[in-house]
Amino acid sequence: MKLKLIAFFSLAGVLAICSPTYAHHGNAAYDMKEVVLKGATVTTFAWANPHTIITFDVKDDKGNPVHWAGELGSPSALTNLGWTKASVHPGDVITIYIHKSKVGSPVGRIAHIAFADGTELKDSSGGGDASDYKGKGEGSQY
Repeated sequence: MKLKLIAFFSLAGVLAICSPTYAHHGNAAYDMKEVVLKGATVTTFAWANPHTIITFDVKDDKGNPVHWAGELGSPSALTNLGWTKASVHPGDVITIYIHKSKVGSPVGRIAHIAFADGTELKDSSGGGDASDYKGKGEGSQY
């Protein structure tokens, strides 16, 4: 019985130490070359864990709309960089700097966004702090 308890707690300890290793994925699915998508019209802004998601439409080379989805960090990480749940709204026209999916799908990891007035918001994966970009505060309009 004592041996089973030692084995159980040993396994629990190993799993507790290793679980953070399995808890998060990397950016291996994305091409690290940054692509600029100008004139992106926001369709949704999901301020939720584990990743904030912006869906948006951009016209392709032939003028056809392409529906994209871009992920950002968690709300708690983005808050430290000046984001709020009211930073982006459906209908906003923004420029998106994104790392596209390696498989060619219209999805990616957003590096940062820029509004028409020059205001920029950075993703949490890029390092830095809120002083790197001018954030849009709660209730601000442009």
